[in-house]
Amino acid sequence: MEGFLFQATIYLAAAVIAVPIAARLGLGSVLGYLAAGILIGPVLGLVGAETKDLQHFAEFGVVMMLFLIGLELEPKALWDMRHKLLGLGGLQVGLSTLALMGIAMAYDQPWGVALAIGLTLSLSSTAIVLQTLTEKGLMQTKGGRSVFSVLLAQDIAVIPMLAFLPLIAVTLPVTQMAPDGSIVLESEADAAHGAGHASPADAAISFIESLPAWGITLVTVGAIAGIIITGVFFTRPVFRYIHAAKLREMYTALALLIVVGISFTMMLVGLSPALGAFLAGVVLASSEFRHELETDLEPFKGLLLGLFFITVGAGINFELLASDFVIILGIALLVILVKGLILFVLGRLFKLHGRDQWLFALGLAQAGEFGFVLVSFSVATGVMPDGVAEVLLLVIALTMLITPLLFILHDVISKRSADTTGRPPDDEIDEEGPVIIAGVGRFGQIVNRLVQASGFETVVLDHSPQTISVMRRFGFKAFLGDPTRPDILRKAGLADARVLVVALDDTKSARALVKYARAQRPDLHIVARAHDRTDVYHLYQAGANDIVREMFDSSLRAGRYVLENLGLSEYEAAEAQRIFYHHDRMSIRELAQLWKPEVSPADNKAYVARAKELEKDLETAFLNRADEEEAKKAS
Repeated sequence: MEGFLFQATIYLAAAVIAVPIAARLGLGSVLGYLAAGILIGPVLGLVGAETKDLQHFAEFGVVMMLFLIGLELEPKALWDMRHKLLGLGGLQVGLSTLALMGIAMAYDQPWGVALAIGLTLSLSSTAIVLQTLTEKGLMQTKGGRSVFSVLLAQDIAVIPMLAFLPLIAVTLPVTQMAPDGSIVLESEADAAHGAGHASPADAAISFIESLPAWGITLVTVGAIAGIIITGVFFTRPVFRYIHAAKLREMYTALALLIVVGISFTMMLVGLSPALGAFLAGVVLASSEFRHELETDLEPFKGLLLGLFFITVGAGINFELLASDFVIILGIALLVILVKGLILFVLGRLFKLHGRDQWLFALGLAQAGEFGFVLVSFSVATGVMPDGVAEVLLLVIALTMLITPLLFILHDVISKRSADTTGRPPDDEIDEEGPVIIAGVGRFGQIVNRLVQASGFETVVLDHSPQTISVMRRFGFKAFLGDPTRPDILRKAGLADARVLVVALDDTKSARALVKYARAQRPDLHIVARAHDRTDVYHLYQAGANDIVREMFDSSLRAGRYVLENLGLSEYEAAEAQRIFYHHDRMSIRELAQLWKPEVSPADNKAYVARAKELEKDLETAFLNRADEEEAKKAS
């Protein structure tokens, strides 16, 4: 017991220390878990042979992840995305697999091992790439959306890969590689498998294996049909039954039962547990209990996957890396080069250009976290020798570590190829006006319509060609250009404008624009759109005069409607709205003086104390208003 608790402490402490550091450095949680495993394994030697046994348990996190992926993919949504999934994503996986398989075979690997290598390295890192795209604001670009489609196709492709790999093992006699590098043929490894007392599960597996081919097929089809029928017809009654117990932990128990039960059923019929979990997730994607299942399983999935990646890091053979560093690094760079070339060509075929094409090629050129899963699965099923697997794990880890450098390279290329992005060139701005509106989405376009309807001229700037095109179709003049660029602002008349409206979606760009405009024009009145209260404080410090939270006024109006339907008159509800509005504006100004960007508001004692005082002042203001109304009625 003491040994188990010690090991649990080591694994959890390593994760808690390494993962937040990796996240802060922009490397992502996967690399953080790998680093944690490397630290407690090869570097410090705190863990040893037990990581192999622990890895088999942690692999269940992969099953949970595929179940949750299935929950996100309604059959209708999958059908709508079929062209990009099968076209762009399918071609990427297929061509990368064939190219890498061919290279492996050229280095004397058997076709089955080479195919497993190609499948493993064809996948990219969903965790690292999506996080980086989100952080850099690239998700909504054409290249970002194409990257997402391919990542989704790869996640789905893992299912047939896991189902297909054991079939390769049937045709291959190779199970492992001897220390001297020679191939060891399959021997009496399974001779002792049946020794001892058979469990009910073993008995069931033996019974199914004894069936004729048509019987096994029938049982397999029946198992899959049973999962679909259960998901469609029986989950609702069971959830209602659990709900009647009014015990929160029963929902978690049911979610685990679904995944564990389906995994066991699939193993009985000789199919991949991940395949069954994914299928069940897709079936339940349109269920009203979908979010309940996601909430209950997400913590288990995250911890088990994290544990899996830690065990992978702990098992990395650094002696092998040190002895053959140049060769292994060369293989990693070769993988990136081959995948990058294939992606670059596919990007051009699917009409990606310039920055979008480079983002697509460089963003997906690495191997991914699912590669660790496939390597482990390939070794377990006898498809891949241990020696090849160790090299492959190092190659995957190195390509993932190189990924941040690929995105830096994309940034450099983007700056140098600004005129070859497939994006229309910026407009020549030939007008100036008293009002400059930077950003004309759902927020800025209403400001623009109101100001123009009142008889004032505006100069509208936006970096989106689609937005500008829509504006022009409806008869509004707008200019294509990045509002944060000084030369664009200068041409738009920043030197003489009376008001600047900052209505950009990206909060960092908005703050930078406000700061720059205030430095250039101390007398300029700046009206800025804020995402939330924290954004208000940032914009206040940057120099904005009037700051509008995008949901504040609409929320106030909704609150007024609530008061009216609770029995207040229109006048009373409007007065309540007015009092709250003015008090909130005053509170924001005061709290902005106490707010510190480096300290969480909840940890800022002066901020918290003043916020409590202001909340009491609001209650007092409402009570005073009520007393005034009572006095009026009495008189």
